[in-house]
Amino acid sequence: MKQKLFRSLADLRFAIGILLIIAFFSIIGTIIEQDQSIETYKANYPLTNRVLGFLSWDIILKFGLDHVYKTWWFLGVVLLFGISLLTCTFLQQFPSLKIARRCQFFRTTEQFRRLKIFTKLYNFPLTKLLFKIKQNQYSIFQQKNIVYCYKGLIGRIAPIIVHFSMILVLLGAVFGSLTGFKAQEIVPKTETFHIQNILNNGKLTIIPKISARINDFWITYTKQSTITQFYSDISILNVDGNEITRKTIFVNSPSTYDGIKYYQTDWNLIGLRIQNNKLLTFEYPLISILNERNKIWLTWIPNTQELKSGFTILIDNLQGYCSLYSENGQFLGNLELNETFNLNTSLTFIDIISSTGLQIKIDPGIPFIYTGFLFLMLSTLISYITYSQIWIIKDNQRIFVGGNTSRATFDFELEFLKLIK
Repeated sequence: MKQKLFRSLADLRFAIGILLIIAFFSIIGTIIEQDQSIETYKANYPLTNRVLGFLSWDIILKFGLDHVYKTWWFLGVVLLFGISLLTCTFLQQFPSLKIARRCQFFRTTEQFRRLKIFTKLYNFPLTKLLFKIKQNQYSIFQQKNIVYCYKGLIGRIAPIIVHFSMILVLLGAVFGSLTGFKAQEIVPKTETFHIQNILNNGKLTIIPKISARINDFWITYTKQSTITQFYSDISILNVDGNEITRKTIFVNSPSTYDGIKYYQTDWNLIGLRIQNNKLLTFEYPLISILNERNKIWLTWIPNTQELKSGFTILIDNLQGYCSLYSENGQFLGNLELNETFNLNTSLTFIDIISSTGLQIKIDPGIPFIYTGFLFLMLSTLISYITYSQIWIIKDNQRIFVGGNTSRATFDFELEFLKLIK
């Protein structure tokens, strides 16, 4: 029963079936948004209007379709597929490689009839034939009048490397799912932060107790005032608050420390610093509103002590200026940094308070996945090496010659014809 069980696990049809199940669940995880809030699923998959007639938020949460790749049943299917690959490797691929390394002599001329390519030569010197075969990089084994030749044995290793690479990819995916995490932090410029806003994490994840500081944040613009890139100067700090490492990150260029990656993802304006005629500095919060093109931030600043009247400031960039409007919506002009505006009182535009959006991520399974794909590419190259065999029996003045190949049959036929020409 054990042998039958292992043979079933090693069966190609079983492995393909498991692979299709993994692909099906992966498609579900792609279609349904993963690791979102309950309110998101209630809004997109309501009970009153079920998607496809049956899919609603309660079913998604009940069966874990909101985190497919971390459910026990998905990890179980992946584990079963890995066991199938290992069983196939040890029960089929290794024995097949062992057999390929043996000297498989033909003892009778009747065995040549099983080959698609064979012929009989008359009065042909055997030594000359063997010399030609040797020139074609074949390994030759001889017992009296019988000869066995092969080349390209390394091509038989390709299926084993494929299984090994797939197991590495699966191991990396499972390990990353169980121990990785992803967090999102919105941090004002010059502020220090810890990893707190966790979006998703695995069951075995340990959140590192590490802090970082945003030293500066800035944006570069084109001549048409469109954003080209935004940057964050970030410092990683130790437990004493001392700087360990420092790097300026931008989109697609993260900072990495101790396996933790800090990605630049978003930005925001949160306030303005204004100085009055008494040299007192005040901070006014900005409120974000959206128009059809981009974000606009605004705030209201009083110009009397009674706070009964004032003017509105609008800002839509980090280029160092803002626009002023009266209570009636009349445009009063643009105000640049360190410029003073006089309207009942003197006000100086000191600074724009910005914040940067960071995605903090760790995935310990990435090295396994990349290594697995490296071996997969290597196995693809190795699989192009053809494993070819040639058998020879000398019977008096007759020489029986036949051959077989794993692939590239036409090329092997041309090679065979050149050998016996």
